[in-house]
Amino acid sequence: MRFAIETWAPEYGAATDHELPETGATVDAEIERDLDGWAPIAPPSLDPPPERILFTDGVRRVDAQVWIEDGAASCPGICATFAAGAVLCDGRAEVVSAEVRRGLFTAAPQAEAIRCRHVSYPVRSAPSGDPDVLSLALQQRMGELEITLAAAHDAPLVIVDGPLRGRQSVPGAVGYIKTHHVSYLQGAQEQVVAALGPGQRTPVFLMMSSWSRFSWYLRLPGSIGHPWAGVVRCEASADHETSDVIALADAVAAALPRFSSKPHKDPRAPQNLYPIAGLERELRRRLGDAALLYRDLRVAAA
Repeated sequence: MRFAIETWAPEYGAATDHELPETGATVDAEIERDLDGWAPIAPPSLDPPPERILFTDGVRRVDAQVWIEDGAASCPGICATFAAGAVLCDGRAEVVSAEVRRGLFTAAPQAEAIRCRHVSYPVRSAPSGDPDVLSLALQQRMGELEITLAAAHDAPLVIVDGPLRGRQSVPGAVGYIKTHHVSYLQGAQEQVVAALGPGQRTPVFLMMSSWSRFSWYLRLPGSIGHPWAGVVRCEASADHETSDVIALADAVAAALPRFSSKPHKDPRAPQNLYPIAGLERELRRRLGDAALLYRDLRVAAA
């Protein structure tokens, strides 16, 4: 029996689902090459290579579930802390932005800010009290903060951790997706993903659904234990000219492999890039002590 061990640590789930369902999006795979010409693409020798790269990310944490009382009725909400930041790599890596926000996310019309001993949670309205809706409202606020911080820095290439949706307006932005739950390619084109060598990418393709974007797959350096090991998917705004997005895909393929992590240093290697991993740690440190904030909230509610 032959088998392969995924370097991606099991506590983070699977980097790739065993059976990827087909996407509901319409895919045009002939943006860069005809279907018959699909094959792995090695990054060109860029002169000069991207010298200033901005990596952005955000983190979030629910500090407490709350109920806003109104007479005999109650409306649910969450007290949450979120943060976003950016790391600029230009020969060295430096955290150039890191900001923390808090909020009481709820649909209760009578909600007021919760003021604790150490922090406050201003009201941030949500359309309903459904847990998924509250979580989405939190995610949207974090994304807005990421956009603000990313736009404040001048860099020709901005790597956004996660899908690009909602952040297409950031100049030079590329969405960086580490996990795969849907199949965007079929047949021979999907087989090209499995055939990628370290540092190689697929041709660019266009996806059209509720929002449109260009995309391509890239394999980072590392052990290839199974066909999708070390593969990430990148996204770029559909507002780009085709020639510009191809040049952007080449720049990403040339730049990102040197930032890929190693298994002995990161449990999500090689997909969790070192600048993003370091930024996550710094942002989580700034969220504050969860136990202390929970105790503050309990005291404020008494």
